[in-house]
Amino acid sequence: MTDYKRGSHTIFSIHLHIVWVTKYRRKILRGDIANRVRDIIREECRKKKVDILKGHVSSNHVHVMVSIPPQVAVSRLVQQMKGKSAYLLLAEFSHIRKQFWGRHLWAKCYFARSSGLVTDEIVYSLYLTSST
Repeated sequence: MTDYKRGSHTIFSIHLHIVWVTKYRRKILRGDIANRVRDIIREECRKKKVDILKGHVSSNHVHVMVSIPPQVAVSRLVQQMKGKSAYLLLAEFSHIRKQFWGRHLWAKCYFARSSGLVTDEIVYSLYLTSST
């Protein structure tokens, strides 16, 4: 049975799989940079009361499976995660600024899918087979 969350006037279970890639698919998300991306995403999700169910930082993209409250817009959540991480990474790791001129670390697009029609186990299996 699904674990439902409760708000003052709501009962909900909203699970999303979100993926975004680095600009030009450059493989820079390794070591300290990957750890910092992970920390920033955790902090931004904590601020919005979003639970991270699973997550994976690959060399050129990020997968996150989240449970969001109904008042959080998906586009706004992704905007916060991508924007804050780009700003901080480019400020803290000066050597990547040469590859990402114009202060654009992430590609403009992102992928988001609810897991409503797909079981969570199927989505979780994507993390096991993902190896980029």
